[in-house]
Amino acid sequence: MKNSILTVLAITTLVACKKSKTTTIDHSADSTSMMAPAEHTTTPGEPANMSGTKEHMSPMTDQDKQFAEAAAKGGMMEVMLGKIAETNASNEHVKALGKLMVDDHTKIDNELKNWASKVSYELPTVLDASHQKKVDDLKMKKGMDFDKAYTELMISDHKMDIAEFKKEISNGTEASLKSFASATVPTLEHHLMKAEEAKKALK
Repeated sequence: MKNSILTVLAITTLVACKKSKTTTIDHSADSTSMMAPAEHTTTPGEPANMSGTKEHMSPMTDQDKQFAEAAAKGGMMEVMLGKIAETNASNEHVKALGKLMVDDHTKIDNELKNWASKVSYELPTVLDASHQKKVDDLKMKKGMDFDKAYTELMISDHKMDIAEFKKEISNGTEASLKSFASATVPTLEHHLMKAEEAKKALK
């Protein structure tokens, strides 16, 4: 009788151990299943991240495009004319004005190019006919004739530039381009002042 009872207890204990092992395995499987979605959410390069970046880009209007192209061509012309002034001018104030134009407009042009690269916009790389004519006309002048023509052009050109940059600040829509225009206006106003001073020095 005692042997029968011991046999039953042994069988009961064995069954209980097997159930415990089965339960442990099932819990492990459940844990693995719960962790799987977390791995998917941390995968780099999800489309959601790309759309989030695009949301920070402001739309460009015809005003923005016209301003960017005019600023690029105008800046190129200023650098070309400044280099000519350093060679053809006879007055030291005019030569200094030419050097200032080369230095400052090279920096401004580079800033505009950096903007264009970030927004994938293609700027003109050559002058149009009207800007090229101004360069060609001044190339033919030297001495006092050049000094007078150059300073007068710098005055009229920078007045126009300041108006165009302020128009972009008021009417433009591309945020980073408007910031560029706003940051550049004080430099253009300084150029206008120096051009007026150079013209007075010719008298």
